[in-house]
Amino acid sequence: MKPKSVTLNDVADYAGVSYQTVSRVLNRAEHVSGKTRAKVEQAMAALNYVPNRVAQQLAGKQSFTLGLATTELALHAPSQIASAIKTQANQMGFNVVISMVEDLSVQACRSSINELLSQRVDGLLINVSLSTEDSQAIVQTCGEVPALFLDVDPDCDVSSILFDPHEGARQGVEHVVALGHRDIALITGPLASISARLRYQGWLATLAEHQLKPCSVLHGDWSAASGYQLAGQILSLAKHPTAILVANDQMALGVLRALQEYGLQIPAQMSVVGYDDTEDSACYYPPLTTIKQDFRMLGQESVKRLVQCLEGQHKSQVGSLRLATRLVQRHTTAAASQEKVSLQSLSQELLRIAHQISALDGK
Repeated sequence: MKPKSVTLNDVADYAGVSYQTVSRVLNRAEHVSGKTRAKVEQAMAALNYVPNRVAQQLAGKQSFTLGLATTELALHAPSQIASAIKTQANQMGFNVVISMVEDLSVQACRSSINELLSQRVDGLLINVSLSTEDSQAIVQTCGEVPALFLDVDPDCDVSSILFDPHEGARQGVEHVVALGHRDIALITGPLASISARLRYQGWLATLAEHQLKPCSVLHGDWSAASGYQLAGQILSLAKHPTAILVANDQMALGVLRALQEYGLQIPAQMSVVGYDDTEDSACYYPPLTTIKQDFRMLGQESVKRLVQCLEGQHKSQVGSLRLATRLVQRHTTAAASQEKVSLQSLSQELLRIAHQISALDGK
């Protein structure tokens, strides 16, 4: 025989309060004393009461559920962000439902958003790389449900919480240039990604400020395998760089393996800078110098801002926030080889002398 479900009336009787008081506690109403709220919550725990969210949704009540549309969770950064979002939401009394977007098209993102909206979520977190035009189209899809974007252009006029991609790119370039590197290769993410494009643009702009251009540019897909393959292509060139800037830590892991298989000493013969500072990057060999983006803070702050919006009077705009990046220097970067610099100087001096001799012979 199927056991009888625990009802609100059962909780009310156990706690010695009214049905309406239990309902107010469930709906997070403000006018409930801390003592009464604790009594009701203890009764729910004792009776193993599970709120019927479906019934609440059908009644038009708040579901206390957030939707997360995200890219591939096999990648470290999206998975760390999703984990932080879920933990923070649970601490604030919200559930999280997740929909993974199959590709970077606006159609795939809209499909995931509609899937989440069909579950009556109260608000949406969108960790998908979207152009300005596409993100504005997604806002229209969301309707009255507030949405917060985690991977769009900082200049885009939508509610967002983002790391500054230009500043992060600048920090990587300035670091290797200060170490004396002039022959610098770039491994970007897929240029269909807004984040990858903005980091690439930041690298180019900062290099140009130093009158430098990258000696080679290759485009990866964020995976360690693509970093490994592209590093092999760089090493097949006649002229090797002395430093490689990589658009994420997973690709940098593949780069380190390729360099080591080639017999290069890191960082004595080649410096490498990653991007993200994922949890494993300190355990790479050698430990990776990288640009830190605090994904746990991003996940926590995104939930806090979205919940604050839901609890406020204006539910259409969450607002925007820019988070700082910082260089984490470990053991994959060092000063450019002085031996190489000396050889370059000697070559230039010999060329100058040859020109002088040629000029004298012509007289």
